[in-house]
Amino acid sequence: MSQFSVQQLRAQFPALREVEGKKPFIFFDGPGGTQMAQQAVDGMVNYITAGMANLHGAFPTSIRTDAILLEGRKAMADLLNCAPTEVAFGQNMTSLAFSIARSLAPFLRASDEVVVTELDHRANVDPWVTLAKDTGASVTFIPVNPDTYTLDLSDLNGMITEKTKLVALGMSSNVTGTVTNITRIIARAKEVNALVVIDAVHAVPHLTIDFRQLGCDVLLCSAYKFFGPHLGIAAIASSLFEKLPVYKLAPAPQEIPDKLETGTQNHEAIAGLLGAVAFIESLGEGETRRERLTSGMHRIAAHEQELTERLESFLLGIPQVRLYRAPAGTPKTPTFAFTLDRVHARDATTWFAQHYHMCLADGHFYASTLAEKLNVNPMGGWIRIGLAPYNTLEEVKLFEQGLREFLSLQDKS
Repeated sequence: MSQFSVQQLRAQFPALREVEGKKPFIFFDGPGGTQMAQQAVDGMVNYITAGMANLHGAFPTSIRTDAILLEGRKAMADLLNCAPTEVAFGQNMTSLAFSIARSLAPFLRASDEVVVTELDHRANVDPWVTLAKDTGASVTFIPVNPDTYTLDLSDLNGMITEKTKLVALGMSSNVTGTVTNITRIIARAKEVNALVVIDAVHAVPHLTIDFRQLGCDVLLCSAYKFFGPHLGIAAIASSLFEKLPVYKLAPAPQEIPDKLETGTQNHEAIAGLLGAVAFIESLGEGETRRERLTSGMHRIAAHEQELTERLESFLLGIPQVRLYRAPAGTPKTPTFAFTLDRVHARDATTWFAQHYHMCLADGHFYASTLAEKLNVNPMGGWIRIGLAPYNTLEEVKLFEQGLREFLSLQDKS
């Protein structure tokens, strides 16, 4: 498969353009949110400037808004491989998760169990822990192996039992990049008829997603992690969605997926989502949109892998760096969390921003259970560098130069 031109791709991101002689920032903060593709910007601006409206009216702008929502569902259905009626939009992933958790309360009793993990972002932990607390159910955490930064599944059957009614797990860690063996966990959950919720927020920008093949009940993601605006998306299996008792206004639609979408949706963000999906599609080839999206994601992954191998090799070769990354053979996204000897994380990221115009993130990234277990909070959490398809080899080399310079300064101080 032919690679895309990274320079042609970068030209599609307004934030990467040089303005009045000023070079753009080097964005290594993709796990916290990617930059927005021009197609997404255009989608939002065109919707706003052509006339905004609410739904279900007889006039053109309302009819157009209805069509944008329908097309948004179809686009996400092609990206995730689910049915358009299984796609619901919301304020963000976290809000959707809490809304779904609240609606699942009638399905749980005090004798039931909920299973979450130590590896996950708390957005895929606390909604389900809260659900358990409200219903009296107990909570089990699948532990993290602190040596491999992968989930310890050695007692999977003992953790997911006949009492388990819901299992929530992340597809990929937003800190370590670890891609979890969710197929094995889903299979065990289905043996005991438990519902499965997948946090794919960090996975969708890097991996090809197949909702039908996974066999989970709920999959959550966020458009601003894959080149679009701030918008939460839930894919919910119709077999569950149809019987989900949601909190809603009495006159609001009863059918799926509308019944979960309380109030007026962010129509301009959904228009932007269409542009973000179109951007990924433009990178691929094929007869159908699903084929082009899959092809586009493969090309993104191939480009990111080249940079990943270089960056991982570099970080592993620096004695002052502790890299929190799973061993070879474990699938991972291009996300690197590390600490530096005797350096507070914020001091390092501030220095890179000031001296190299470079955006690196620091903190616990809401993976607070993992941060506590690995005792990184006293040093300000991790420093995180996350790659996106618009990052280049030259940017990676500049980071390497910057880190050597920063560490040299620390040695002299």
